[in-house]
Amino acid sequence: MLYFGAMQRKSFLQSLALGGLPLALPFAAQASVKARRTKVPAYLQAGDTIGITAPAGYALAEDIAPCVDQLKAWGYQVKIGLTIGLKDGSFGGSDAQRAQDLQEMLDDPSVKAILCAAGGYGSVRIIDRLDFGRFRQQPKWVIGFSDITVLHAHLHQVVGVASLHGKMCSGFPQDPVTADPLQTATIGALRQAWEGKRLDYTIPVHPQNRLGQARGQLVGGNLKILENLSGSASQLDTRGKILFIEDVNEPLYNIDRMLCNLDRSGLLSPLKGLVVGSFTGIKPETPGNGFGRDLVQIVLERTAAYGYPLCFDFPVGHQRNNMPLKCGLRHQLNVTEQAVELIETP
Repeated sequence: MLYFGAMQRKSFLQSLALGGLPLALPFAAQASVKARRTKVPAYLQAGDTIGITAPAGYALAEDIAPCVDQLKAWGYQVKIGLTIGLKDGSFGGSDAQRAQDLQEMLDDPSVKAILCAAGGYGSVRIIDRLDFGRFRQQPKWVIGFSDITVLHAHLHQVVGVASLHGKMCSGFPQDPVTADPLQTATIGALRQAWEGKRLDYTIPVHPQNRLGQARGQLVGGNLKILENLSGSASQLDTRGKILFIEDVNEPLYNIDRMLCNLDRSGLLSPLKGLVVGSFTGIKPETPGNGFGRDLVQIVLERTAAYGYPLCFDFPVGHQRNNMPLKCGLRHQLNVTEQAVELIETP
């Protein structure tokens, strides 16, 4: 298991070093997806090719160089997409270029996984241009977070394929030798996730956790993106599932507004469990004119009518401690007075 208490961190990092990480659609459309089994892509092996593309924000060749070097050091081949080095405003090329690049990665049988170069914004502008026909027949891991939540949600809801929520090229250290141990740990965990290691996490308790047990498919990602997908074909059907959320640089009132949207869209009430990751960079409030509630209070208010277990401070989000999660796979969430466990189940 993965432990994140202060006393266990040293042994956790040592185990990584030794390679020992144990690791609103129409109802008919919703029902058809719910009935279909989620396909799990083949896990990677040495010599496999990982494609790198920029479906959202731009990434220069020098930006992804440390990641490319690390992937090759691990024994993988790397295919650099045509969007790397392109820049159209904040995007990694035009919508047409980004869609074409991702489509080629989806269809190329030699590419066994797709690693997104960066987040930012832009995936929603191209998602409806993509054809997932070949990909559905020969699925592969799509890896990223933040704006890539668009892809995770669409793959789960429309395509029926599992994906990997985790760090992108921009999250790889510039120098592995001098990298922060926690950064190294998250990258090591990412590698072992796509190689098929089971992801079992144990984290310390938060005083405002809601105790209980839950089992279901794990879905989620960036809260702003999940709100943005409301009413689209990519909106998640969360019935009977465990949802995880995270975000960055949002004011408290906007976090409350986004959760209100999810609740009114029917995404919060049918959950089996809720995992709250990091909400870094919460924007400071104007003195004397604050929202009057912190993050924990907001979440508890918005879910007060529901009795499912929930936990805070899970290591996922816009921070160095951003551990990988397999979207679409079944997990068990145990929230007790002693610890929180999120366990990948068969």
